Amino acid sequence: MKILVVGSGGREHALVWKIAQSPLAGEILAAPGNAGTATLARNVAVAADDIEGLVRLAADERVDLTVVGPEVPLTMGLADRLADAGLPVFGPSAAGARIEGSKWFAKELMQKGGIPTAAAYLANTREDALSRAGELGYPVVIKADGLAAGKGVVIAQSAAEAEAAIDDMLVRGRFGASGKRVLIEECLKGEEASILAFVDGERSALMVPSQDHKRAFDGDEGPNTGGMGAYAPAPVVTPAMLGTIKRDIIDATVRALRDADGTVYRGVLYAGLMVTEEGPKVIEFNCRFGDPEAQVTLPLLDADIVEVMVATVRGELDPSAVKTSSGSAACVVMASGGYPGSYEKGKVVGGLSSAGAIDDVVVFHAGTAERDGDVVTSGGRVLGVTGVADDLSAALVLAYEGVRVIAFAGAHHRKDIGHRALARSGAGSTGS
Repeated sequence: MKILVVGSGGREHALVWKIAQSPLAGEILAAPGNAGTATLARNVAVAADDIEGLVRLAADERVDLTVVGPEVPLTMGLADRLADAGLPVFGPSAAGARIEGSKWFAKELMQKGGIPTAAAYLANTREDALSRAGELGYPVVIKADGLAAGKGVVIAQSAAEAEAAIDDMLVRGRFGASGKRVLIEECLKGEEASILAFVDGERSALMVPSQDHKRAFDGDEGPNTGGMGAYAPAPVVTPAMLGTIKRDIIDATVRALRDADGTVYRGVLYAGLMVTEEGPKVIEFNCRFGDPEAQVTLPLLDADIVEVMVATVRGELDPSAVKTSSGSAACVVMASGGYPGSYEKGKVVGGLSSAGAIDDVVVFHAGTAERDGDVVTSGGRVLGVTGVADDLSAALVLAYEGVRVIAFAGAHHRKDIGHRALARSGAGSTGS
């Protein structure tokens, strides 16, 4: 099969890497890809949001399957356009992608479907937002309604912080149209976890639970980022809890979408959860693989991903075929200096071959490009260094061993990935 992967980040490199392991995979294309995907696929200079260009590429190349990585092209209707052209695509329709494209759409869907989530209000004026925040009390969560690359959420500890966040979104327009409406949401207490599931419109198959690290600095300090690292499995999600999540959250959401307006959701459904004293509750949904969650869940997927994706697209998913490894994986993100704020690009990355030579270490490229034979930085999150081992402590040792031999000017990373799971087991930090 000729397979096209849309996107250019660490998630897409991980997808290309996993797809390349399938006996069904022939030539793989990445659009636009990065320096990492170029080692396994043919990069094609078509942007992930160029819907017309991507449809034309898939048709001209006679692609057998298109796998859409990022959320933006899905919300723009790429899956619909490909399906209309008779081209198989793994990823939900624009109607399904609303579950990420509008947080209020997702919230209303959960409220009507009885899916456990935080209380929330929608506001489109400064006055209403401030009033609702005061009504819920502090801390309170302020969210941009639309897509904001993982940066549109603020946990305000006080009225002053809430006012600053509301002004940033509604008055100063930091997120453009995505922030014209905001959600004022109850701040749930507990521990976060991510659940990614293959969904074929009716059936679902859950992957191993993982945990992302959103804050920029150690100790969960600093601004929110797209994710500074992840690990799997996340022990906060017990095997018994997985059954509850499948029934009451994943399957209930797929059913709610179908019941609301006939939307048949096919692709990956990602539930960002807070495990509270009352049980797991939904913080948000995503309509695609997480990043960096894909970099730890895909190495633990003990199944042919192409077979699973084709079955999902056809509405023929066999959940029993989606098996997972009993091991652990940990990913440490190496970011550009200044990220998630302003940062410089074009820094030469060294040590990649040394890191790649370490057994059970995989270096997933995120913000990289090739220039005059060198790999250089081209984004905020540059690399995701993943270690895979029998247990989390060993996986983290491998990941940080890989990080130590890679260097580029201004690089920074968190040294405490997996700290919650290590604390549960009594193990100490393995970062450096």
